[in-house]
Amino acid sequence: MATGDIDLGRVPRHIGCVMDGNGRWARQRGLPRTEGHAAGELAMLEAIDGALEVGVQWLSMYAFSTENWRRPADEVRYLMHFNESILQRHRDQLNAKGVRIRFSGRRDWRVPRRLLRNMDEAIALTAHNRTMTLTICFNYGGRAEIVDAVRRLVAEGVPAHRIDERAIHSRLYFPDMPDPDLVVRTSGEYRISNFLLWELAYSELVFSDVLWPDFTREHLFEAIREFQRRDRRYGGVQTR
Repeated sequence: MATGDIDLGRVPRHIGCVMDGNGRWARQRGLPRTEGHAAGELAMLEAIDGALEVGVQWLSMYAFSTENWRRPADEVRYLMHFNESILQRHRDQLNAKGVRIRFSGRRDWRVPRRLLRNMDEAIALTAHNRTMTLTICFNYGGRAEIVDAVRRLVAEGVPAHRIDERAIHSRLYFPDMPDPDLVVRTSGEYRISNFLLWELAYSELVFSDVLWPDFTREHLFEAIREFQRRDRRYGGVQTR
C-alpha cells in the first residue's frame, strides 16, 4: 500500500466514515444481509490500520444510526450481538495500538445492557490512549445530537440571548472532538444520512463506489489524496 505521494504534513486530523453497502455486497453474492455486515468487519479494521499508518488522530465510524432500528428485527438483533462481539475480540488489539475508543449516540432502553457494559469496558480500557481516538457512532443521529444539545440548554435554563454556536457546540456529545476534515462514504450513494450534521459544516466529502466490505486502506489513502488536492477556503477567497 503506497503512501509515498501522500503529504504526511497535511493528513486530515479527523476523518469520518459512513460505512455503507454491506447489504448490497451480500445480495450480489446471494448471501443474507448479515453476511455483509460480517464481511464489513475486516474493512473496518483495514480503515483503522490505514488511518494509524498515516497519522490520522481522530476517526469516526457510523456503525448504527437512530434510523437503523427500522430494519428487520432479526437483522437488528444480529447487529447488537455483532457489535458486542467486535468489541470483545478487538478492544485489546486496539488498546495495544494506542487507540482510544469512544461511543457517540443515545444510550437508551433499546440498546442491550450487555452491549452497554462492553462499551463501558472498552472506554475504560483505552481511556488514556492518545495515538488515535476512534469514535464509534452507535444509536447515533445528527439531528438527535442537536436535539439533545438544545434539551440541555433548556434544562439548564440558558436564556435565548445567550444561545449561540458556541453554546450548542459545548453541549454536543463530544465537544472536544474536532470537526471532521474529511468524510468518506462508500457504495456510490451521495448522501450524508444524518451523520455528524453539526460537525461536518466545512468537511470535504468524498464518495466512493466501493461497497464497504471491499474497502481497503488504499481506498482510504485515495480519499486522503483527493482531500489534499482540494482548496479549502471556509467561505473566504484565496489571495495570491
